[in-house]
Amino acid sequence: VQLVESGGGLVQAGQSLTLSCVVSGFDSDYTLEDYAISWFRQAPGKEREGVSCYSVSDDMKYYANSVKGRFTISSDNARNTVFLQMNDLSPEDTAVYYCAAEFGRPGSTWALSPSWYPDWGHGTQVTVSS
Repeated sequence: VQLVESGGGLVQAGQSLTLSCVVSGFDSDYTLEDYAISWFRQAPGKEREGVSCYSVSDDMKYYANSVKGRFTISSDNARNTVFLQMNDLSPEDTAVYYCAAEFGRPGSTWALSPSWYPDWGHGTQVTVSS
């Protein structure tokens, strides 16, 4: 599948942003509801880290400890879009944010592991100033 992220930008600490990931190119018998869609981020000089996963097929949501209570993942299945609502942003959230997709259910072991996902978007930059 193909993924396109949008919604990044420059905000001040404490503010909010909502990222969108539009997914397309499903095989004929499948829809977004058969996939897991996750958000990852990568800051300069750091490894890519999992932020949140929505396993649409079993309606399970996973969050990194660093974003629990601040970020919320959701989807609009009719629009094949997954959202990441980010509240109370801090400079430590500054990174390029990527969405990724894989068919099936990752479970807690693989939900936030980059290696589980074969399909990736090109990313959207989020910058939080102090």
